[in-house]
Amino acid sequence: MATSPNTEEQFVEVAGSRLHIQKAGSGRPVVVLHQDIGTPGIDSAFPQALAQTNTVYLPTHPGFDKQDVPEWARHPRDLAVMHLWAIRDLGLTSVTLCGLGFGGWVAAEMATMAHQLIDKLVLVGATGIQPPEGDQILDQFVTSATDYARAGFADQSNFDRLFESEPSVDTLEIWEINREMTTRVAWKPYMFSLPLVKLIGGIKAPTLLVWGEEDRIVPLSSGQRYQSLIPGSRLEVVKGAGHFVEYEKPKELASLVDSL
Repeated sequence: MATSPNTEEQFVEVAGSRLHIQKAGSGRPVVVLHQDIGTPGIDSAFPQALAQTNTVYLPTHPGFDKQDVPEWARHPRDLAVMHLWAIRDLGLTSVTLCGLGFGGWVAAEMATMAHQLIDKLVLVGATGIQPPEGDQILDQFVTSATDYARAGFADQSNFDRLFESEPSVDTLEIWEINREMTTRVAWKPYMFSLPLVKLIGGIKAPTLLVWGEEDRIVPLSSGQRYQSLIPGSRLEVVKGAGHFVEYEKPKELASLVDSL
């Protein structure tokens, strides 16, 4: 994997799997957990914007992007435990944790387990909480991987710029691998956890919720429900962005994370 001169990458052994971690910048530690379509890469706009004032750690979820598959994992909470293990072994403390989409669900699970480790929490278009009656999280398994990824963008030209109008075979292969892993851990119930509703009330870290105004994958009502369940949390809605805020509004999102 090619990285720019100011970035590093390493592997941490966790529960029999090698967890891949990219790193950039200097300052307070910010751990970014990626979407279900895969990691944007440490050289992409959002991590690089964060790296101007922070040390950014970008781990790949176990089993995603051709990484080792933990065959035993059956829930995002399992991935959360693996990420916490890696953070501990990296020697990090007082972490700002930023979860994107599916990564937001994993981050929320982590925050319910590691109150002393996570200093601040940012959830961006997070799955994990069932929307109120009448709304639902878009089911990626009833559409193509390309159509699902496109649904995450408010402006389709942003999709074309990042993935081309016809994504490459390599990109499509990664998306299918990631959908398989998502199925393994988040299928029933689809993309939400009933226990999490009860557990997130114990989160004491300052929490920022960020939603794209035009999110067609996870409805804004999910963000509003998160806000009602996490004491003292703040909800910010980003105009001109869909589900993938980190791709469409990377600088704005980085500024919001820094404002927490």
